[in-house]
Amino acid sequence: MAMIAQRLGFSTVLIERGRHPRFVIGESSTPLANLLLEEIAQEYDLPNIRPLCKWGAWQRQLPQIVCGLKRGFTFYHHEFDRHFENDDPRRSQLLVGASPNEDIADTHWYRPDFDHYFVEQVQSLGVTYWDETELTSAREESNGIRLAGSRPGAPLEITSDFVIDASGSRGFLVRALGRGEKSLPGLPPTQALFSHFDNVASFSDRISNLTAIPPYPPEQAAVHHVFPGGWIWVLRFNNGITSAGVASTDTVAEQFEFKSGAMGWERLLQRLPSVAGVFRDARPVRPFIHVPRLAFQSNVVAGSRWALLPSAAGFVDPLLSTGFPLTLLGVTRLGRLLRLNWNKPNFRTELAFYAEQTSLELETCSRLVGALYASMDRFDVFKQLTLLYFAASSYSETVRRLGKPELASGFLLCRHPTFVAELQTICEAACESRPMQSTRFKQCVRTTIEPFDVAGFTDESRDPFYPALASDLLGSAPKVGATRDEIMMMLARCGLQSEGH
Repeated sequence: MAMIAQRLGFSTVLIERGRHPRFVIGESSTPLANLLLEEIAQEYDLPNIRPLCKWGAWQRQLPQIVCGLKRGFTFYHHEFDRHFENDDPRRSQLLVGASPNEDIADTHWYRPDFDHYFVEQVQSLGVTYWDETELTSAREESNGIRLAGSRPGAPLEITSDFVIDASGSRGFLVRALGRGEKSLPGLPPTQALFSHFDNVASFSDRISNLTAIPPYPPEQAAVHHVFPGGWIWVLRFNNGITSAGVASTDTVAEQFEFKSGAMGWERLLQRLPSVAGVFRDARPVRPFIHVPRLAFQSNVVAGSRWALLPSAAGFVDPLLSTGFPLTLLGVTRLGRLLRLNWNKPNFRTELAFYAEQTSLELETCSRLVGALYASMDRFDVFKQLTLLYFAASSYSETVRRLGKPELASGFLLCRHPTFVAELQTICEAACESRPMQSTRFKQCVRTTIEPFDVAGFTDESRDPFYPALASDLLGSAPKVGATRDEIMMMLARCGLQSEGH
């Protein structure tokens, strides 16, 4: 955001409480997130950011920055006190491919390296950068905002025409202005416990009786080990480090005493024997972090002289890796708002629309994730719910690549009149104490996603393995208002083959 503001000609200061490099959570990118990063790099002439949009380019041009290869989303379903069962993969697995090859694959961002590189780019553009700066107050004035705090050994006061808060969960500005929080709809209270590890073994190597070939190596992905009331993530980096942690309802977190850190992690693994085998010889390389309240939403997203990035406006859950695309959508919108509307009469109106869109996207995401939590003991329902996300995301990515972003109607198609209404109905049905009959539930999901399915999610013969195929996009050209030739040109621009796989 600071780089964009600088490119637009604003006098920009980036204020950091800590210093880089440092550990931070939030690591798994997605096709839509990478596309948004690519659009930003192109629109604002940031060539040193462009290589980070794909695994292949990253490894060729910036191999010194640690990252992980992400070919898709992998889900395994577990029950407490039972070894993982793979007799019927449909009952216990879901693999959704995001790329047909490594070269254009997504990535896990090793944030100490990734964020430090971004800070270096910020400084190279001439942005004023102050780290180890503690802000203590903010006051709205008629012509801007006055911030006060201190740097090492000296007080600090800044007057700014406009302030953007990118400080993350329960960040500075909302607290300083006393705006408070509100609950997210449909989402149970959740907690998280996580760390980085070395020597984590492979889970997929321990699975036998595979009846079909997975669409990608299963652990070149965001791996989700789902169990009743929670899930464990496993993200592998190319430096031997693995990010792993658990997010769960309060009930599960209190049962295993997540607040005790490493002991809570061990108690959980004792009840999940197949996952425990993966971590038998693993060692945490940093202390565990316990987050006692994971989700949040700010009461207000913007004022006349300030705005929150989506990451500071709210957070739902690491499940489905929604944080990066939500925040990058916000960066894109605020950048264009500043470029097109700054110091114009409609600036406040457009800023209010930004705030409304940010809240709507967070709340739509919250309803879906809440339904997923409610279904973690019913994997057949859980799998169907994820298809709502994958269908909407792949559709949105496709129309953006075709230059038709207006067809996407917001994240998770939250402004599409029929899709979002049907999504909400399906999520409510998944949360009912007497759930809808499985076949009927599946049909409801299929009917909802069919007009937007450009990746074969309505083809039940593929369950539980959904590869990323160019042929699906070619066959779906009418759904995105394109010709077959336009799709082939888009595939060529993306580095995808236009035939076969």
